[in-house]
Amino acid sequence: MTTECTIIKAWQMANTNHESRPGMIFHSDRGVQYTAKEFREKLVKNGIIQSMSRKGNCWDNAVAESFFKIIKSEMIDHKYYYSHFQAKVDIVEFIEVWYNRQRRHATLVYLTPIEFGKINYLNLA
Repeated sequence: MTTECTIIKAWQMANTNHESRPGMIFHSDRGVQYTAKEFREKLVKNGIIQSMSRKGNCWDNAVAESFFKIIKSEMIDHKYYYSHFQAKVDIVEFIEVWYNRQRRHATLVYLTPIEFGKINYLNLA
């Protein structure tokens, strides 16, 4: 598990799909991929503020754990994948089409993540 193969690729995909803006906050746990010099430099270069949970703070992961429960119960547990490619396509579609654009989230005042992000993006201006 290298920084280049995990968070750097994810960061590049996120920036392709959703433009980052200086002043945005990137919150994560204290995993080695998030504390890696290469990734932290990318955040600084783009004016992104890095936020990390305190050591041993399980509450910060509640939203992420909820997401993993949802993707497993609403999609993965109901399918059998014959290839890594097929699984990847389904997971990307689930996240980018259903979860981010259509599914309303109580945590986000019953907006989709895209709607909530647009409101907050405009507030950064």
